[in-house]
Amino acid sequence: MYQAIVFLPLLGFLIVGLFGTSLGAKASEYITSGFLVISAVLSWVAFFAVGFGDTEVFTVPVLRFIESGSLQADWALRIDTLTVVMLVVVNTVSALVHIYSIGYMHHDPHRPRFFAYLSLFTFAMLMLVTADNLVQMFFGWEGVGLASYLLIGFWYKKPSANAAAIKAFVVNRVGDFGFILGIFGVFVLFGSVNFDTIFANAASVASAGAEAGAPGETVLNFLGYALDMQSALTVVCLLLFMGAMGKSAQVPLHTWLPDAMEGPTPVSALIHAATMVTAGVFMLARLSPIFELSHTALTVVTFVGAFTAFFAATVGLVQNDIKRVIAYSTCSQLGYMFVALGLGFYSAAIFHLFTHAFFKALLFLGSGSVIHAVSDEQDMRKMGGLRTLIPTTYWMMVIGTLALTGVGIPATIIGTAGFFSKDAIIEGAFVGHNAMAGFAFIALVVAAVMTSFYSWRLIFMTFHGRPRATADVMHHVHESPPVMLAPLFVLAAGSLFAGVIFHEYFIGHDYEHFWKAALFVLPDNHILHDFHEVPLWVKLAPFAAMLIGFGLAYQFYIRSPEMPRELAARHRGLYAFLLNKWYFDELYDFLLVNPAKRLGRFLWKTGDGRIIDGFGPDGVSARVIDVTRSVVRLQTGYLYHYAFVMLIGVAALVTWMMLGSSF
Repeated sequence: MYQAIVFLPLLGFLIVGLFGTSLGAKASEYITSGFLVISAVLSWVAFFAVGFGDTEVFTVPVLRFIESGSLQADWALRIDTLTVVMLVVVNTVSALVHIYSIGYMHHDPHRPRFFAYLSLFTFAMLMLVTADNLVQMFFGWEGVGLASYLLIGFWYKKPSANAAAIKAFVVNRVGDFGFILGIFGVFVLFGSVNFDTIFANAASVASAGAEAGAPGETVLNFLGYALDMQSALTVVCLLLFMGAMGKSAQVPLHTWLPDAMEGPTPVSALIHAATMVTAGVFMLARLSPIFELSHTALTVVTFVGAFTAFFAATVGLVQNDIKRVIAYSTCSQLGYMFVALGLGFYSAAIFHLFTHAFFKALLFLGSGSVIHAVSDEQDMRKMGGLRTLIPTTYWMMVIGTLALTGVGIPATIIGTAGFFSKDAIIEGAFVGHNAMAGFAFIALVVAAVMTSFYSWRLIFMTFHGRPRATADVMHHVHESPPVMLAPLFVLAAGSLFAGVIFHEYFIGHDYEHFWKAALFVLPDNHILHDFHEVPLWVKLAPFAAMLIGFGLAYQFYIRSPEMPRELAARHRGLYAFLLNKWYFDELYDFLLVNPAKRLGRFLWKTGDGRIIDGFGPDGVSARVIDVTRSVVRLQTGYLYHYAFVMLIGVAALVTWMMLGSSF
């Protein structure tokens, strides 16, 4: 069963990738979508069998992979609760995106290539989440990077799509460089890249690192500094986290995610909402036995996550592209997950990953339905009044917004998916023990206010008020076909009920039986117990934040639509600062991109062109041409010219005979 779950998407990619032109678009769609539906159904079977059964961890061998000295990395599928949760997320969302794309990409002439890329991405992501060692994980890690590059730049005739694909690829390579250095460090410390070996030695490493904190034996030399076990573990964890920052779009490696919206909307739902961007969260949860040993690394993770959640929420307040608003929301919600990881609240991070996949994919696919209805327009300022024209899409977007903003009744089991998972992280931040927990709590509550504001702003600007589109566009507004709406209903059900159904298993009383040995926490980590004991006002804080955001959005975009324009004019500097995303792109252009371009241009024009080619091949060939051109001039065809040259030659020979013999 597990081989089928992983390799059916690969089979679909190979069939359609090799024979898609011959098979045709319809057959390509049905083959890839059919394989993904089978994988999704089998993933749910595995989820209930492993998560609710008695099996803890087992591996499914595939083949021998690498053997070099003491390095051994076989290709095997590691199956535990964390794996099956990710299998459900990846395959369910991917299957629904495949089905949705049948309608959304209906007019695209390159559908076989698109569906082949989707299946390739799904296979790479499955290789990542089923990895039994760090080498296999890195293989899947780079595979999703390649597939995302292909999908973001799918419309390769658009310069903006090509630029976004290259940007995503380059920024992720920065994080991946840290990730591979972290893998090297793990091998140095543990003598293996296999998870079983690493996890089996975690207890001894923890006890060694806990002794007094005095410098011990040098176990790693990093940039010329001799590191003891505790310091080495911290460096390794920070390097691994650097990889997670790139893949999961955390500040300062976040700039690729909003630009990736240049790809087709189904790509945004699959890659940049539910699957690839959560790879970093999964990686830190999988390596919890290592991260639990370094309080410094966990503190850094908490700070970066909290700052990212706040930063992305501020930028989302003023964006006008419907997909970019949701993209910054994704960036912000990933920050929540990293805060939970930094607090050692790994189950809450994965729970939010699980619920977030449903409502964020719903919002992205819902926005695709809106874009489909308004002739590919994405600017919310040119929409409005769509509520009665596309009512099904409207209610699906409202359900996604309710889940994202965490609508629910505190201290009860009545609420949407986001209510259970996001509120748990905020409450965990209140009782967290690392140095950044207090900052994280404040940042997350403020981010919750802004999340509610920009989410309802999207709903009000898009669906309410007077129509702002042209008459021609409004005349052609239509509801999406059933093949696009059906996935929305499935995701809406998950957005409404995933939290209430599964919260007891992820973060509640059935935690031990559900997670078993999939996640590791130290004995002094009591956050799972403590977050249930927070004061009532802490439980009410996210609820109040949601209400405040909704009230402000209603005031700004329903009751007084002129207020946002007046406020932006009054605070022009702040508005420009947020609209330009805190000028991160401009800063990177100034510090990194433009100097790199100038250096490259200098090496190209001066180094390669003027010096190497000028004095090398081009220079030699130019001199030969000059000499031959001069010689050719002597070939005039006149006898007296030849006689004159002969006389010069005789004179030169006689001169040499007379003078040269004396030397």
